[in-house]
Amino acid sequence: MENSGKCEGGERVKDAILIAGPTASGKSALALDLALDKGGVIVNADSMQVYSVLDVLTARPSAEDQARAPHFLYGHVSPATLYSTGAWLRDVGKLVAEGRLEGKVPIFVGGTGLYFRALTEGISNMPDIPSAIREGWRGRMADEGSVALHRILGERDPEMALRLKPGDSQRILRALEVLDASGRSMLAWQSERGGALVHRETARCIVIEPDRGELVRRIDARFDRMLEAGALEEVRALAAMRLDPALPAMKAIGVRELQAADAGEMAFAEAIERAKIATRQYAKRQSTWFRNQFGPEWKRIPGAAAMA
Repeated sequence: MENSGKCEGGERVKDAILIAGPTASGKSALALDLALDKGGVIVNADSMQVYSVLDVLTARPSAEDQARAPHFLYGHVSPATLYSTGAWLRDVGKLVAEGRLEGKVPIFVGGTGLYFRALTEGISNMPDIPSAIREGWRGRMADEGSVALHRILGERDPEMALRLKPGDSQRILRALEVLDASGRSMLAWQSERGGALVHRETARCIVIEPDRGELVRRIDARFDRMLEAGALEEVRALAAMRLDPALPAMKAIGVRELQAADAGEMAFAEAIERAKIATRQYAKRQSTWFRNQFGPEWKRIPGAAAMA
């Protein structure tokens, strides 16, 4: 089967299957079933499952499942890295350019809506940020705070500053880093959207919409299994890296809660319950995003169909 075609700026993947849904909805199992049935390859589209160290806590497919069909972009990024949607899209582009998806059915699966939007609509090609620039601005953020840096941004890029709140530290940092690295406003970069990587007309798009009560039960049971499988040990390994708490990997659900319990700042029972509640809230936000942002080309299936 031919699965790629030319488009401006590179290749577009044809006949792809896209599977989105909230956490614990059965996406990975459905992707594996389809890969085995159709001779497919699975590409991760979840922003937390890209990180190493957090194998269990981010619910990555098991080693046994990954051995049954090719899996790409799982655990390939250090937690010390500020990984972005743009970086993920470039990594997908490398898979295409290297022929890793050639002759196979590409199955993109995950819960990060922005990844799917970038895949099907393209994204602004932001510049790489040298480490010296990133470290410099992050040091100033720690010393001076977001309000002071928002004021600096207002002097150097007033239009961008007007779009950000003074307390939005991450976006303020990003705007200043891009400005320093390229000499151009983020707004200029955002106006230059790159092409989509997936041929939308031939793509099969699926979004899982599970029953809320069943999803809650699955979330709670899965977190208990994570603890049994070594989630706490992963959190300890992450803590030993002494990373910036603002990094995306440090915000994985369960990290903050289990670190607090391990440090004696709260009981483990409370930490576990808080992590489960946070996961339920995250799943609700995901479902809302998919419901509001995905169009009619997305086939909506009940959770039972994916979980069977």
